[in-house]
This record gives sequence, C-alpha cells and structure tokens, in this order.
Amino acid sequence: MKNFFFICLITIPLLFVGGCKKIVNDETQGLEPGVPETAAVPLGEVAKLIACLPLGSDQVREVADAVESSSGNGYDEEYRMNELFATPGSGVGELPTKAASRSYLNPIRDMIAEEVARRFATRSDESGMSPGADDYLATLAASDIQIYWPYSERWDGKTMPVISFHPGGSSEVNVGYTLDGEEVLVDEALASERPVWIINRNEDAGYETLETLRRDHPEWTEGGTITIKAPATRASDIKTLVLTSFKANRNYDSWFSGGSEFFIKTGSVKNFTASTEAELRLYKPSITDFMIVVKRSQIGETLPFGAVLVSEWTWQLDQIALMIVEDDGGTITSWKCSAVVKYNSKSYGFELEIPLYSRDDIVWRGQLSRKYIEKYSGATSPLGDVELVLELI
Repeated sequence: MKNFFFICLITIPLLFVGGCKKIVNDETQGLEPGVPETAAVPLGEVAKLIACLPLGSDQVREVADAVESSSGNGYDEEYRMNELFATPGSGVGELPTKAASRSYLNPIRDMIAEEVARRFATRSDESGMSPGADDYLATLAASDIQIYWPYSERWDGKTMPVISFHPGGSSEVNVGYTLDGEEVLVDEALASERPVWIINRNEDAGYETLETLRRDHPEWTEGGTITIKAPATRASDIKTLVLTSFKANRNYDSWFSGGSEFFIKTGSVKNFTASTEAELRLYKPSITDFMIVVKRSQIGETLPFGAVLVSEWTWQLDQIALMIVEDDGGTITSWKCSAVVKYNSKSYGFELEIPLYSRDDIVWRGQLSRKYIEKYSGATSPLGDVELVLELI
C-alpha cells in the first residue's frame, strides 16, 4: 500500500537501556517493502518504546478518542504521530477547533518525550543537555508512523492494549508486547478479542473522504449529511446516478496494514445534450474518483453512501466506464477505456484514461450500459468481491 507525506530524515538509533526487557530484533523488519531504512524510525522500535511507557486508562482513552475521530471522518482506526504530538487525541481529518478542545493530564507525547530524554541522558554533555533526543522526537513526529487500533469499537473501556507492529510482507502473526513486559504472539483473532495497537504507516490521510467533503461543503444539502438531493425542478429526461451503498466481501491486505481503501472511478460525459455533430466536439469526458475506507470489522456489511457518480445523466448517455481498485501503490499508470453517447441514432465513443497505480488490486472494471443501470436501479450489483447499489434518481 502507498505511503503518503513521505519525509526522508536520518534515523537516530534509540538506546534501549533500563526500564524494559531488552528484545533483539532486526531493526529493518518493521519496514514495508520498498521503504528505505532511513525513511523513519523503525516500526518495531516504536512499538517497544510505547510498550515501555506507564500507560493508564487516560492514555488509552486518548488513543480511543483519536481513532474514533478518524473513523468518523471516513478514515481507518488510526492515530498518526503528527496529531499525537501536535493535538493529542485528534484524528485524521478533524477540524482544528474541535481538536484543540481536547486535553489530557498526561498525554502520550509527554510520556514519549520523557522516556526518550531518559534514554539519551547517558550521552549528555557537560551542560546536562541530551544531544539527539530532540532530533529523534522531531523525526518521529514528522514520520508517517501511526497507531492503528483494529476493532477499537469493541474496547470495554478498561482492558490495556498489547503493542505490536507491521512485520512487513504478508505475515499474519507477529510478536506483541504487554505493558507488564511480556511477549505474546499477535494475530487478527487476538485483536478482535482484546485491544491490540499496531504500529504501522499511514496510507489514506492524503485523500479526502466523502465524510470530510460533505462536512466542508454543507451547501450540497442540509448540513452536508448526504451528498446529493434531487432539485425540485429538473427536465424529466435528466437524472443523477448515485452510489447508494457499498459492501466489500473480503480484505485485500495483511491485517497489520489496516482496512481496505477502495477507489471508485467513473468515466462519463457530464451533462451531455448535444443536438448537432459539431456540438459533440465541445464535450470532454470527466472522471469521478473518490475513496471508501472499509474497516476490518465492516467486511460483509452494507455501508450507506449516497455519493454521486454522474451528476446529470441525460437520455443520450448510453454507457459509462467504471473501475474499482483497492489501493496498493506503485508507479502511476492508467486504464484506457471509453464512454458512449448517442446522437441521431448513432453511438459515439469518448476516450478516457482513468488513473491507477501499478500495484493496485483491480476489484472490477468495465463498461455499464444505460439499459443495465435502468434495469437494476436500486438493486444489488455484484461486481467482483464488492456489491454496489446504483440508483438513477
């Protein structure tokens, strides 16, 4: 999966001395394939650091607040180091005013700063300063590292977490650390039964979700709670194609990576009402592209959306291109396809290039005809491993 906001900083080895059981690990095993070792602090190192902190219910509540906020904003159950250091308890996509309203007696960032300063103290100079500690904290805060808490909605409000990290590759099991210094094996079954925090890298904060778009554009409808609302007056031959709901029936990546980020990409010709062949040249195809994050616990669950795919579907629009991918990164490429419109009983194709990345999992792609969409409007359309309900309104 892709990594966003990649910052290349020099890694400063952290001295793990005292206070915790020393665990020997390959420092690169926490790095995902293709990520340079100097990109950030190793994931396994951060996991051991957090497991050594004297975490209590207030700190676990801080993480719970953050992942709940991220989830409410359409992202995965994640708490980035960026927010952890800048605005404790805030999630991805949270408004600054709301984030500033939270306060904690002893936030995790202060605990991390104290522990890092203590470990670097053995290298103090004559002035008593701790050279390297500030640089280490700055590197951590600027990295794309985060705390991922799958199944966080099942937390009972008191059980303390096990801390683990993404081991890289397709492994489904890794070592985890309890707060009392014990080592346990961590898999998804354990994470579904008790709190498990996974230290991994952020993959979706670089995109806007439907939730944040609706919130930032309340003019779309009352309060921005749904994406569209049919106007009171509209020509009877013009409709709107809406993705009413979405269901994913499987995950595509290791659970250590988090949930699945599906991108719905639609190519069509917007508001096509040409009446002469000359007018055909005035139309350019448009592409709708947005992200849907499906958490691990939401697999097999129908999620309501109400998102516009084609805002003005006229009687002349005969076919659209649709592609659904699960984001996995790689180099940028595209799918060359076409949308079809009708004029004077003839069909005209508009060439499209819908962007995707070379390692993306293609869930489904193809053309959907007007006849198909009209026939199954409001019904479930099984497309590969996902199910969509499309509706013409």
